[in-house]
Amino acid sequence: MKLTANFSLSEFQCKCGCEMPDNVLENIKLLAENLQMLRMFVKKPITVNSAYRCLKHNRIIGSNDTSQHPKGKAADIKVKGIKPNEIANIAEQLMDKGLFKIGGVGRYKTFTHIDIRGKKARW
Repeated sequence: MKLTANFSLSEFQCKCGCEMPDNVLENIKLLAENLQMLRMFVKKPITVNSAYRCLKHNRIIGSNDTSQHPKGKAADIKVKGIKPNEIANIAEQLMDKGLFKIGGVGRYKTFTHIDIRGKKARW
């Protein structure tokens, strides 16, 4: 299923292979729309390392139950040729300009966490 011009539902599925609940799918659609805006801005493909994670899978990888991933509101991404910190800065700029839903931005060595929780969170 195509979610945007450049993102498909398969990129956002839980790695354990479980079925995504309908309410999570609605969040994933909004997340994909926001990531599409980021992609248009950087003019490069975005790789989604992890997006929706069921609670069971989320716990197996050591994440907590308050994570935005089980809600379908978060993605860990990378963009070839752009450092994760730069992607985080761009996402923050888009949020500040109202072009991206306000949410969390996590800076990691090999990826950037982006979420659409509706309030600002940074780490």
